[in-house]
Amino acid sequence: MSDTIVTFAIAADPPPRLDKAIARDVPAEAHLSRSRLARLIAEGAVTVNGATAAARDRVNAGDAVVVRVPVADDPETRAEDIPLRILHEDADLIVIDKPAGMVVHPAPGSPGGTLVNALLHHFGGDLSGVGGERRPGIVHRIDKDTSGLLVVAKSDAAHHGLAAQFEAHSVDRRYLAVCHGVPDAGDPRLRGTRGVSWEAGDTLKITTRLARHRTDRQRQAVTWDGGRHAVTRARVLEAMGVAALLECRLETGRTHQIRVHLAHSGHALIGDPVYGGHRRLPRDHPAGSAVETFPRQALHAATLGFVHPVTERSERFESPLPVDMEALLAALRA
Repeated sequence: MSDTIVTFAIAADPPPRLDKAIARDVPAEAHLSRSRLARLIAEGAVTVNGATAAARDRVNAGDAVVVRVPVADDPETRAEDIPLRILHEDADLIVIDKPAGMVVHPAPGSPGGTLVNALLHHFGGDLSGVGGERRPGIVHRIDKDTSGLLVVAKSDAAHHGLAAQFEAHSVDRRYLAVCHGVPDAGDPRLRGTRGVSWEAGDTLKITTRLARHRTDRQRQAVTWDGGRHAVTRARVLEAMGVAALLECRLETGRTHQIRVHLAHSGHALIGDPVYGGHRRLPRDHPAGSAVETFPRQALHAATLGFVHPVTERSERFESPLPVDMEALLAALRA
């Protein structure tokens, strides 16, 4: 298989720098993201009027650009035969219902047993190059101990289109969560908490900025200067006195966002070892043991809706609550 050659001309009124100009003018059907184009420029794979170009070079309208896209490499990550719950799969993407306890992507502390390892085995050789490598295109993640839905790209076209939807915050992501206490619009403490407001339908809205914790780099923290804008909405589906079942909707998708925001509101997730503090139920509460021994944050990615980047059909997937969260709710209801 030979390299792919993409040719086009710089359009009128180009940005002054090559990298910005080709990101604007590269044909959409090439499915080359800004980051991918930046890597190709750095690798010397982009020429302008026959000469190898650099990112900061100036360009003019009508300049002839050639981008040589190498054949995708095979990944270094090993394939592993790990069972997967697949809700949907086609030539361009796959939707997975991830169990709690599975890491999405290999990292120094988790080189194997991840979703990516499992997907590489599942796909075998049936995988297009994503970003220059034959690998699954991870466009979003959920925490290791959060269960539920993820969409993964199998082709550059799907990766490019899905990433654009996540960046535009147009993907419908809804989570089911079990938190300590019951958020109440009449609670003066909540109304006095910075970043917390209420919308129609008794919907709790939490708007802050999130950044890495100053002393613990594994945690995120609410901040008002710097960081990244984050918005979470939560609605009580069932109140159980000492706890509540919430539906949480993400407007943005920051690391640990729901967990940090609910903790900021004073309604941390049951079982959250990082943000939950040491909250416990009254000693004589019948669900005390179930809450104290719940082994993970009670959070499940239950709904995922997006526009298929190739077929342009609206897709929506649902995942029922896992057994451990159902058992937790049963104890709380008792």
